[in-house]
Amino acid sequence: MSTVSAELIEDPVAIVQTCGERASACASILASTDTAVKNAALLAMADAIDASVDTLLQANAKDLELAKGSGISDALFDRLELNHDRIASMSKGLRDIAAQPDPVGALSASERQPSGLEIARMRVPLGVIGVIYESRPNVTADAAALCLKSGNAVILRGGTEARQSNMAIAKCITQGLLKVGLPEHAVQLVPTTDRAAVGAMLVMEEHIDVIIPRGGKGLTTRISKDAKVPVIKHLDGICHVYIDTGADKEKAHAVAFNSKTYRYGICGAMETLLVAESEAATVLPDLCDALNEHGVEVLGCSRAKGIVSHIGTASEEDWSTEYLAPVLSIKIVDGIDEAMQHIAQYGSGHTDAIVTSDIERGRKFVRQVDSSSVMVNAATCFADGAQYGLGAEIGISTNKMHVRGPVGALGLTTEKYVVTGDGTTRN
Repeated sequence: MSTVSAELIEDPVAIVQTCGERASACASILASTDTAVKNAALLAMADAIDASVDTLLQANAKDLELAKGSGISDALFDRLELNHDRIASMSKGLRDIAAQPDPVGALSASERQPSGLEIARMRVPLGVIGVIYESRPNVTADAAALCLKSGNAVILRGGTEARQSNMAIAKCITQGLLKVGLPEHAVQLVPTTDRAAVGAMLVMEEHIDVIIPRGGKGLTTRISKDAKVPVIKHLDGICHVYIDTGADKEKAHAVAFNSKTYRYGICGAMETLLVAESEAATVLPDLCDALNEHGVEVLGCSRAKGIVSHIGTASEEDWSTEYLAPVLSIKIVDGIDEAMQHIAQYGSGHTDAIVTSDIERGRKFVRQVDSSSVMVNAATCFADGAQYGLGAEIGISTNKMHVRGPVGALGLTTEKYVVTGDGTTRN
């Protein structure tokens, strides 16, 4: 990965300034780089990762050892850990992104105006993207790949806890860039974990066009508060599954169980289960037993405890808590309207699901629940760029402007108008 001169290494603001200048110089090159060259770089990166599995695991082991003594949460530890499957997934993501259409330069259908002008819109890169992230060393590869595919330069600032892993992955990224003759500064890993580097990125409007945070609520809140650069973000993943009146019991059980237990530390994990009163006595006993056997602490409202007495008591605070842990709160509701009211009051706009056998109620849920992903008869843990066919994601946005939901290469572009005339003048 690109380096910064020794005299700057003690000055994090100067380091970031240098990264910004280099990225800006690369952005214009990437914006016009041929699709075949970008794809070749992505495949070369994947090959480098495949050839470096042992090196990546050794680097990650160093990070994990340090993390064990730092009091890191189980959720962050899970996000930090690499294994053979996760490394293979990184490599596959790079190859999947290479196989996707290039969004850059894509033109919409032109429309002829009464003036004689032909009006179309063209997809163009955003420019320079800053990614600030905790744990999740896979973000190093995913962000680099998606930014390259979309013609953007990227500045990556990973967390201290993943330093060795990020550096090892970044070397693979650099190998891929250099192999096809692209500038190594197209992807830069900020070579300091000093927090002042984050502050510098947040105000570097002259060189960074958008900031994307990947991490806990504290990080995202700070970035949202302090940034002068536009931010694509989500604060919480308070995801719900609602089991509707008349829902198939087996489907309800499978979706709810998978939504909670697939991985506790992901933002798409279910944190609150809503159950129609008519189905509660049928669904909850077996589901709570299965969750308890899997090590999940179940908390419930008074009506839920009336059906399954051995679960804990959910408080008002639980409805607005993102556990990122083997804890689940359950609330019994009168029906779909109360379920949607609960989601509107306590949800974070991330991902919410309904399990239903009624097509019209499913459509009603999709229309009225205002979240970046709304699912029907599917587990919330599918809220993931790779699962949506994006190859990978650089983050999940709960913003309502520009891009929403898992952000892939297309989400890292914007549009400009292309206007064609024939010596046309305005009267």
